[in-house]
Amino acid sequence: MASSNRGNELRLTAVLLLAGAGVAWLVTVNRMRGKDMGPGTDLGGLGWLAGVWAVMMAAMMLPSLVPMAGTYAAQARARSRAGAPRALVQTTLFVGGYLAIWILIGLAAWAVLTAVRSLDFSFLAWHEGGRYFAGAVIAAAGLYELTPLKASCLRHCRDRGLLVAGWRGGLVGAARMGLAQGAYCIGSSWALMAALFALGVMSITWMVVIAVVIAMEKLLPRYSLASRAAAALMLALAVGVALVPEHLPGLTIPT
Repeated sequence: MASSNRGNELRLTAVLLLAGAGVAWLVTVNRMRGKDMGPGTDLGGLGWLAGVWAVMMAAMMLPSLVPMAGTYAAQARARSRAGAPRALVQTTLFVGGYLAIWILIGLAAWAVLTAVRSLDFSFLAWHEGGRYFAGAVIAAAGLYELTPLKASCLRHCRDRGLLVAGWRGGLVGAARMGLAQGAYCIGSSWALMAALFALGVMSITWMVVIAVVIAMEKLLPRYSLASRAAAALMLALAVGVALVPEHLPGLTIPT
């Protein structure tokens, strides 16, 4: 019976998160229509970026969160004396905490990039050194895929036993667990997100590519193989962006 309940919680969580991600993708596509999809695009005002980034993170990250959120939901249901309603609230707070820390990272990135743009470094212009800088960022993301820190953080994003071992009860505990889970996944995927900025953070094409890579690493059985494949992909993209950007499918070259 307990196994059946866990299966039900996982299925329900999967349906809700995938539905939420689907809606978020539709909103993202609509919001990005007409925007500059090339590298180094102007991120706009803080309010606009915060809203768009929150929806983007829901679109890109919720599918790969399904196993961990499903495990959390099953544990919350099993441990909750109030039954399903309280477990649902706790799971919502867990997911909310996970997304909240990603949103904070996006706001920090906005602050850094806005500050850099205000300095108007001419050597970062695309037809000067910009494409080489973008290629270097993407190459660094590829190399990070092979580091022990990446492997450790990714393990926490995949290992449901570690999630249960760090259990914190109550509503505050649910939010804290979501924040912790998000922090580990930032440790795993921040370099890939940096590569997204270098490729074009407003580009739906590159959002999908990075989201698929993140999902592969978190969901495929052989995550080490997925990480090595991600590293190879990032290094190939780095070469393409730096040396032959006009021949790289999906890349919008800044004018």
